[in-house]
Amino acid sequence: MSRRVKKPLKARGDRPKGARPYRGSQAERPQAYRPGAKPARFSAPRAAKPAPFVAEPEKAVAEPPPLPGKVQTVVVTADENNMRVDRFLEARFPGLSFSHIQRIVRKGELRVNGKRADSKDRLEQGQSVRIPPLKLDAPKVAGQLSEATTKTLDALKEMILYEDADVMVLNKPAGLAVQGGSGTTRHIDQMLEVMRDAKGQKPRLVHRLDKETAGCLLVAKTRFAATALTGSFRHRSARKIYWALVAGVPKPKQGRISTYLAKEEGEEDTIMRIAAHGDEGASHAVTYYAVVETSAQKLAWVSLKPVTGRTHQLRAHMAHIDHAIVGDPKYFNKENWELPGGLQKRLHLLARRIVIPHPRGGFIDATAADRFDPIENAPEE
Repeated sequence: MSRRVKKPLKARGDRPKGARPYRGSQAERPQAYRPGAKPARFSAPRAAKPAPFVAEPEKAVAEPPPLPGKVQTVVVTADENNMRVDRFLEARFPGLSFSHIQRIVRKGELRVNGKRADSKDRLEQGQSVRIPPLKLDAPKVAGQLSEATTKTLDALKEMILYEDADVMVLNKPAGLAVQGGSGTTRHIDQMLEVMRDAKGQKPRLVHRLDKETAGCLLVAKTRFAATALTGSFRHRSARKIYWALVAGVPKPKQGRISTYLAKEEGEEDTIMRIAAHGDEGASHAVTYYAVVETSAQKLAWVSLKPVTGRTHQLRAHMAHIDHAIVGDPKYFNKENWELPGGLQKRLHLLARRIVIPHPRGGFIDATAADRFDPIENAPEE
């Protein structure tokens, strides 16, 4: 194991393309987080795990209006520009279930500028979206829980890292999908059905993790919280830190990766490719990384802080600098590379920590693994 990193290295000829040491304006530098206060820029590491969030005395806050019972047409705002159709609906109407969203889109009941749309289509500012009558899933009749329901409820309770009246943070295991899809029968969204409250409200997902990514997953327990948290993600008020095991040791040991990413559709799969500024569908993506530990020159344990939230951003960025995440089936591109003995053959990526404004004041600060992390204590220059 190598020594703990104290300062980033100067630029050298072997620096991977797309990565550079921490430099630039204050706005470009990653941030550390403190519960109950505005996240500070690279402060001293935490001495201990932060105390659980304690909500301020509850203020009278109006619940969002009920879901529309008739057809309506809304206009995409500047804040909603480039949002996917399904996420647009979730943000506008947090009470909707994933299955309901997919159903109205599949049936063509939702129209964008008069045309049918797919749930993954991106919206543009100024477009008109026709929305059909919407409804919440009916609450289940109260009664004795079945054995299957009890097992699901116990499984969810085992995952809980933090919980209060509005919010829950789960420690999602690798291999468990967040939402349904082709051939997926068990997923977090489906499991949350067993946690409907007396009014029939089901906890709502407010962000996503890939199926093979483990770690912190934020869930809203009320429509009020869902609206507030979705807005925080949209305005990049959420701060996330990941841990990954990568092939080789990045040089410099602390750096910044800045590229454009665009979706590339294949016959069997979809990946994010490195694109040029101005390419169709290309979005700017920025990631900070810092090496935590190394195993000779074979492996490195790195901490990753995405500034933007593009699809597969961390996976594509680490492959781009030639240090792909171990076990990544989409982006691991090293030939004749053998998995060291004792490592599982799966994606080694953990959503370690999430910090986000609490809907009722202060900050939620949850971690799935607590120890010193150099990306939280990176130098100012």
